[in-house]
This record gives sequence, C-alpha cells and structure tokens, in this order.
Amino acid sequence: MIPSAPRGLQGAYLAGERASQDRLRVRLLDVASQLLVTVGPESLSMRRIATEAGCSTTVIYTMFGSKEGLAEALYLEGFERFRRRLEAVPRRRNALEHLGSLAPAYRDAALAEPGYYALMFERAIPGFTPSERARTLARAALNVVDRVIADCISSGYVVPTQPRKIADALWAAAQGAIALERAGHLRDGETYDTVTYAVISRYLISPRRP
Repeated sequence: MIPSAPRGLQGAYLAGERASQDRLRVRLLDVASQLLVTVGPESLSMRRIATEAGCSTTVIYTMFGSKEGLAEALYLEGFERFRRRLEAVPRRRNALEHLGSLAPAYRDAALAEPGYYALMFERAIPGFTPSERARTLARAALNVVDRVIADCISSGYVVPTQPRKIADALWAAAQGAIALERAGHLRDGETYDTVTYAVISRYLISPRRP
C-alpha cells in the first residue's frame, strides 16, 4: 500500500494545481479577448484559441464546455476586472471624494481592455446573450459604487434615496461618454468628467465638487 502524502504536502499540491489552472484560464480568456479585438468574433473558434494559447482544444472544452460557455466566461471576467480596478482605488478623505475618484477609474478600466469591454457592452459576439445569472453577477461586480454612494448618503453629502438609483444613473452617463469616445467622437475624457460630475451633482445636498 502506497502511503498517502502528508496533509500539508497534499494541500500545497492541490493549491498549486488550482493556481496553475487559474493561470491557464486567465491566459485562455486573454487570448480570446485579444482575438476579438484584432481579428473579430469569427476568430473565436476553440481550435484558433488553443493554437494561440499553446494548448489542446480538450483543455478549453473542459474549462468552458462550449463556445457559449467561453463567451459567458469572458463576459464575467470583464466585469470581475472592473471590480478589481474599482476596489483598488485608494480610500479618500471622505466618501464624496472617494465617489469622485471612482468615475475616472471606471473609464480607465473600460479603455484599458477593449476586448472585454466590447463583449460586456457592445455585443461583440453576434448571437451571444448572457444568462440572467451572469447579468446579476455582472451588476454585483459594480457594487463598490453602491456602497460608496450609501456612505455619501449616511455622511450627509447626498440626498437620501436608493444608492442603486444614483449608481445606475452614473453608470448610464459613464457608458454614454465612453461609447462616444471609443467611436472616435470624443478625443479625451473631458466630456466624461463633465457628465459623471453632473450626475453626482444632481444628488448633492449642497453644491460641492467631489
């Protein structure tokens, strides 16, 4: 009988294996995202992605199940990256200043990874519709904005209302400006700053700049 590995070693092995799988998963998603931007949605075949990533198609099918599963994973990964960028914004002196700092961070996230953004907001893969579960998880990834708005309300900066109501208005303004910028109609972030500040100002108890 072969003795089992000590618990500590076995745990370390399993943790290393999971980390390796996570790295491969991110690698595959990044390859697919880049193909989406540089070549187009027609390039998102399992064989093409496997060739670019240097692995077998079996690995991709095992991880994602199908092309639709891959598309949904890309969709969710994009929102998860947005969440990490927003969560990484340093805390400011007060909640209102923190809210003001989240707006440019959101724009930076959108422009930094165009492949993910195109899939998240521009229907870059024809025929792909995220599931209700994916949509729920996607919106939850932006809950940091809701939390900071709630802090603004409790601190007396913003009128009492549902934080999500303000967050969704801010989201809509941000998306409109980003869409125009990505289409080449705006040259910089000045309009973005103006419209996002206008939304925040709409709900302030007294005029002040975040």
